[in-house]
Amino acid sequence: MKNHSPAARTPAGVRLQKAMADAGIGARRDCEDMITEGRVRVNGKAVTTLPCFIHPEKDVVDLDGEVIQFPDSVYASATARAATRSHTYVLVNKPKGVITTTRDPDGRKNVLDLLPPAMRKEERLYPVGRLDGDSTGLLLLTNDGDLAFQLTHPKFGVAKEYRVLCAGLASDEQLQALKRGMYLVTPTSDGAKTSKRASMESVRIVKRFVDRNRGDRTQLSVTLREGQNREIRRMLARVGLKVKELERVAIGPLRAGDLKPGQIKLLGKKDVDKLRSAVLGS
Repeated sequence: MKNHSPAARTPAGVRLQKAMADAGIGARRDCEDMITEGRVRVNGKAVTTLPCFIHPEKDVVDLDGEVIQFPDSVYASATARAATRSHTYVLVNKPKGVITTTRDPDGRKNVLDLLPPAMRKEERLYPVGRLDGDSTGLLLLTNDGDLAFQLTHPKFGVAKEYRVLCAGLASDEQLQALKRGMYLVTPTSDGAKTSKRASMESVRIVKRFVDRNRGDRTQLSVTLREGQNREIRRMLARVGLKVKELERVAIGPLRAGDLKPGQIKLLGKKDVDKLRSAVLGS
C-alpha cells in the first residue's frame, strides 16, 4: 500500500481524513471515501490511497477544487502529536513472497517496501521478529527497541497465533507429539550446530478437508510463545505433516481485523498499551 503524495511526509502530522472530519467536511469514513475516489488533492496532487499524513499549517488541501480551511484545533493537535510521539508502531499484513529482512542483495521485495515512501525514509523502522518469505500475516514494525526486545525475548513469552494448512489428515498422536515438544538442530554461521528444545503452547485442529481431487488437508491453530527459525514448519515436518500455508493471525492482543494482505496500520496509543499489557501480563 503506497502513497506517492508529498503530503505523506511523516506520521508526526495528522491523518488526512481526520483533519478533514475535524474541519467539518463530513464523518471520517465519508472523508476516506472522498479521498479514495480521487476528489482530494494535497499541494496540487491527488491522493487516492491511505494512510496519508499532512501538516495542516503547511499543506494546502482541496476537495473538488475548493481549498479546505482547517480550524485552529487541527493545527494544535498536529503540533501536539509531533511534540509527544517518540516512537512509531506499524502493523503490517505481510503477503506471500515479501521477505522480512530490510535489505536483500538479490533485490527482493521486503516489508519496508509496503510502507509509504516518506515513512520508509524518515522513521527508520525495523521488523519485530520474522516471517519467512512463504509465510503470511501480521508483523510489527517499530523504532521502539525496548518493546521489540520484550515482544521477542523468550522470558516475556508474548503469544503469537498462527493458522496452518498442512497436507494430510493430522492425527491426535501427531498433535500430542507437537505439544510434548522436541529438539531442533540449527546450523550456526561458523559451521557448528546447536540443539534447542521447541514446543507449542497449544495446537488444535480447526478443520479437516477430505478431498480426493486436491488431496486431504488439515487446518491447525498453533500458538507459540518462543519462536525459532521456521519452527512450525520444522516441527510439523518431524511428525510427518507438510505445511502448505502458514499465516500469523495474532501478535498478543493484536489481530488483522479488516487489514488486507499488503496493507499497513499505524497503531495508536490504545493498541500499543494493549501490547505493553501483554508483555507485563506474561
